[in-house]
Amino acid sequence: MIAEIHERARRLIDARLVEGISSAEGAWLEAHLAECAECGARARSTEHALQFLGALAVKIDPAVVAATQARVQLRARELQEKQARMRTLWIVGGLSWVCGAITAPLLWEVIAWVGRRFELSQAVWVATFAICWVAPASVVGGIIAWRHSRTAAVRSEVGTWER
Repeated sequence: MIAEIHERARRLIDARLVEGISSAEGAWLEAHLAECAECGARARSTEHALQFLGALAVKIDPAVVAATQARVQLRARELQEKQARMRTLWIVGGLSWVCGAITAPLLWEVIAWVGRRFELSQAVWVATFAICWVAPASVVGGIIAWRHSRTAAVRSEVGTWER
């Protein structure tokens, strides 16, 4: 029971200094600190440590700050451009599916007509339809994947060179 009281006091000491505590918890903590020398010492040492850290001044080279700001701004621009490219890709992909859905019946009729005209088996012209319908998307997907891998390779080379 006593260990739980001290643990609660430790949690409240930390919370009071970081995020704040309710007035009821603050009153309980003050009463406990007045009674318990160990918790009172912990509260004082924690407050002293925070005061010391607050007084500690860290000097940073302005060139480092400027370089960091420039890299953060560059990365933010890259992320915005990537988001715009992805939005465009989604729109184009959606339009592609709409066009594919609209033209699929026409493609089906043309391939069926060619299959009947040349007396091909139904399996052959169904497979031909599937290939003709999937091939453009597969080719474009392959090109996008190839360009993405190529871009990633170039970026890694440039990143290595900059370091």
